Amino acid sequence: MDKKQLSFLTGGLLAMAIALGIGRFSYTPILPLMQQKFEFSETIAGYLASANYAGYLIGAILTGLFSMRARTVPVLRLSLIIGVVTTLLMSLTTSYIGWAILRFLSGICSALVFVLASSMVLEKLRGIDKTNWSGFFYMGPGYGIFLTGISIPLFYNSWGWKGAWIGLSGLSLFLLIFVFLTFKETPGFLHNKKGRTFQKSLVPPRKWLPLLILANGCEGLGYIVTGTFIVSIAQNTPSFHFESSIIWTVVGVTAIPSCLIWSSLARRWGFVKSLVLAMLLQAVGVSIPVFFSSPFSLFTSAAIFGATFMGITALGATLLGKMVPTNNSRIMGVFTVAYAIGQMIGPTLAGALSEATSNYRASLLGAAGIILIGAISLISGLKYERKKESKSKSPHLFKS
Repeated sequence: MDKKQLSFLTGGLLAMAIALGIGRFSYTPILPLMQQKFEFSETIAGYLASANYAGYLIGAILTGLFSMRARTVPVLRLSLIIGVVTTLLMSLTTSYIGWAILRFLSGICSALVFVLASSMVLEKLRGIDKTNWSGFFYMGPGYGIFLTGISIPLFYNSWGWKGAWIGLSGLSLFLLIFVFLTFKETPGFLHNKKGRTFQKSLVPPRKWLPLLILANGCEGLGYIVTGTFIVSIAQNTPSFHFESSIIWTVVGVTAIPSCLIWSSLARRWGFVKSLVLAMLLQAVGVSIPVFFSSPFSLFTSAAIFGATFMGITALGATLLGKMVPTNNSRIMGVFTVAYAIGQMIGPTLAGALSEATSNYRASLLGAAGIILIGAISLISGLKYERKKESKSKSPHLFKS
């Protein structure tokens, strides 16, 4: 991979860090700080989270309805700019409605960036037979989460909850400069060399897509409970004597390499098998705080969550890209819609249930159960990977 290709991928990584790692997920570590200041309930917290995910749903629907191929870069850049502005404006109001509107707009922008950037990067990587590098691209949200985890305490201790939002918007603006310089269409630099042929990998047929989309919806509904409330869970755990935002830093640290690791495992084991394993592992991680409440158990839960949630997204999106190799922004939009519907419903249900029961146990168990259902729905795809294994042992594959 040459410097231009690596620069392009780095720009995509930073775009994902801005739109998802910061713009979308910064609410999680700032939530308990805002609750301390304004004393709003878990139900309100769930509504505000769901407003963002409702926006994410609308953004995903827009990419599914309209072909943006000719306008990918301009729409992506505008989405990033609006996302940074909405992060800044969160500090300028104390209205629940105002926050909900801003989180809604941020959600639209983050979905547009995710779908458009994913389609753009995956198509180019397929052109040079380097889809394994998609794991590098999907490290972006992990970097963004890590940056929020380490910077929010600094911003908050200096300027309060408003300073946290302002500081993150400034950080996003700084990264945005590099995105504009590197993440752009450069015709010809990522195309196949003439005469070069690549081995095609065997993947499930298109008729299997509904099951992949269903599993992605289950993942959206299940993961988001931990993704929204894990810092609040740590803060409300009496034995947890650390700064609660450190939990989010752990999520970011383990999320950063996770996509590369899962992509590597997918090349060895197959994408479907890796997806099933990742979702089973995530279900275990999500349920750990239900049975254990020590600091170690919370750190373990955060580490497993970070190590799986973006890896699952990367595996699913890459597998979809292999199943639909060209002009896939619309089907990627449908794929993201399923995810968005799940994550829009999750925080509202979890917030109301947690307030009713005065703890997060039922919400976490429900989330783990939904993730398990998603994993089970993928099992039928394993037979296609077994076919691949048997074909790889067939002598005719080695004929010149």
